[in-house]
Amino acid sequence: MNLSFFWSREFLLSRQFLWLLFIVNLGGTIYGYMWYESQLVWTVANMPAWMLPFVPDSPTSSLFFTAAIFYLLFPYKSASKIATAGRVIVEALAVVWSIKYGVWAVAMIIAGAAQGDVLNWSHYMLIVSHLGMAFEALLYFRFMKAGTAALTAALAFLLLNDMIDYTYGIYPGLPAELEDNITPIKWFTFNLSLLSFGTAYIALRYRLAKQVNNNTGISTNIPS
Repeated sequence: MNLSFFWSREFLLSRQFLWLLFIVNLGGTIYGYMWYESQLVWTVANMPAWMLPFVPDSPTSSLFFTAAIFYLLFPYKSASKIATAGRVIVEALAVVWSIKYGVWAVAMIIAGAAQGDVLNWSHYMLIVSHLGMAFEALLYFRFMKAGTAALTAALAFLLLNDMIDYTYGIYPGLPAELEDNITPIKWFTFNLSLLSFGTAYIALRYRLAKQVNNNTGISTNIPS
């Protein structure tokens, strides 16, 4: 079997593989929220309740992607404008957030190790799983409906999340070696949000250009 088959629409959109992807991401989401348990408990006890949704970043990213896979498993033939808008927002959040926090987590692990943090098997598991988050988001974006407006909304929410994280100190836990580097980490995080949006936008333009090449007469306008 040609290796290109594993990158094909036929394979990636097969119900068997989509279900596998859905289950793996759902399991990762549950594990991620469990990993944040102590920080969530601390936030409930010490901070206003409205901050709680802004605490768990990576598992929320994988939750959005799990929902995006659900849309691919159960596509609707017709839907209201509200339902369609909800879908494209979820897909945009899935892509932009997964790219951002997939890269962010790996960068923090490597930065911690560079300053003396001792890595164990869980660090390597997190590196593989978070790189997988970013990769699958880019891989599946071509099958999604989100366009420029939805990606922009996802970026706005991502920047809001960054602002709240670093204004109120509810950012994800860091290796002890990085606790004195909060300011550069903050600016790295904000810039990574912009870079993640830019990467998703480039992927969108590539997707549309490929559609134009493969289908005569398709509009080159970026969808909203």
